[in-house]
Amino acid sequence: MKIKTGSEYMSSLQATNPVIYYKGEKIEDVTVHPATAPHVRAAAMTYALASQDEYHDLATATSHLTGREISRFTHVHQNVEDLIKKVKLLRVLGQKTGTCFQRCVGFDGINATYATVYEIDKKHGTNYLERFKKWLIRIQDENLMVVGAMTDPKGDRSKSPADQPDPDQYVHVVERRDDGIVIRGAKVHMTGAVNSHEILVMPTAAMNEASKDYAVICSLPIDAPGVTMIFGRQANDSRRDLQENLDVGKPSFGVVGGEAVLVFEDVFVPRENVYMDGETDFSGLIVHRFAAHHRANYGACKTGLMDVLTGAVTYLAQIQGTAKGSHVRDKVTEMIHLSETLYSSSIACSAEGVPTPSGAYMVDTMLANVCKQNVTRFHFEVARLAVDLAGGFIATLPSEHDLRNEDVGHLVKKYFSGVEGIPVEDRMKIGRLIEAMTGGTAMVESMHGAGSPQAQRIMIFREGKLNEKIKLAKALAGIPSRKEKEVYPQLISREK
Repeated sequence: MKIKTGSEYMSSLQATNPVIYYKGEKIEDVTVHPATAPHVRAAAMTYALASQDEYHDLATATSHLTGREISRFTHVHQNVEDLIKKVKLLRVLGQKTGTCFQRCVGFDGINATYATVYEIDKKHGTNYLERFKKWLIRIQDENLMVVGAMTDPKGDRSKSPADQPDPDQYVHVVERRDDGIVIRGAKVHMTGAVNSHEILVMPTAAMNEASKDYAVICSLPIDAPGVTMIFGRQANDSRRDLQENLDVGKPSFGVVGGEAVLVFEDVFVPRENVYMDGETDFSGLIVHRFAAHHRANYGACKTGLMDVLTGAVTYLAQIQGTAKGSHVRDKVTEMIHLSETLYSSSIACSAEGVPTPSGAYMVDTMLANVCKQNVTRFHFEVARLAVDLAGGFIATLPSEHDLRNEDVGHLVKKYFSGVEGIPVEDRMKIGRLIEAMTGGTAMVESMHGAGSPQAQRIMIFREGKLNEKIKLAKALAGIPSRKEKEVYPQLISREK
């Protein structure tokens, strides 16, 4: 692998020249700008773990394309063991960073694309997979970070892509040339976009023939001409931008993943980097596969974050002298219970994984959706319990400036102290960490990342095998079997 360490990753970003705006100004270097540097450091951890003996087996894999050692974040899953190792790696990274480390979207996009373009080729006689393999080998050998670009703005959501008053609300092909295509539109909520090397564009929904210009998969460099990024704001970002380290809560790493709007203004993509162009019959399948892979992740990375939050509130209870209270221990026990229950969902959908026709392995899609549905409840409950146990001071805590002030600093130290012998700075730091991890941006991402809760409920209902369950109930009740119209159509998964 060309990029092997976190520092090499940061240096590689400085060799790119993307167009990025934040709060109306252009960012020249994401590795040092206070708005983006914490997110760069979080992503760098994915590189750093691979060089540590303890995590090397989790963080690396053997490429089925070249036989060479690669980052697991560029690997195509070859068996159930790969799926489970991914889950274990993501939990460790959540524990190490306490935030999003940003490489999962590209990772899942690679796997969904590989499996889907194989089937496009089989049906339509295209050669997309060979093109994709050539690109992927370069990604693997250089160990590049890929942003998976799937979510479109969508405009008027009651209308299909082709019926939008503004056609750019979904990324689409505006020109086809002998040597490639030209695309226009935008992708939103792009985690890690500003500190990636490459973009993998994918469709965001199932489409009909009228929307064939929107059924496109392609890859391009992050600094391709015509690509502009607008970096989003996050909770407490003014503290981060001013580098008020104690008040940030997590001075080393970002609050979530560093999301951006990714805009394509007549961007040219060479033909060899186009992997779907108008095959609308497969646009829904890639979304289905990507969503399942990504929803499976949340039971791992969010469990890592919940581990940190549980540790933080337990330590705060020690500082405040409440650790031995039966109600405290009971609530901490519940936090652990919810975390491990969520983690078991992620392990289960991986353990039940099956091969696609391409040979790439796919998680159990029903269990993956159950996993993400649990995230939208369990993570919030763990956060609620953490805030309950921490107390109201995390919402009214004076700033670091007051702590350092000659006139009132001694008062802050006096009246925010806890158990004797523990510095007041420790109580303030751990309180700010809890505030950061239970605040608006972090929890919104848990709710809507990888799709809203309703998206999972739709998939759970579709894959619930209700007709089969009706037959089970009728058999036990002694109701004769007879031909009846099936009321609940099943989602037919190509993996089963």
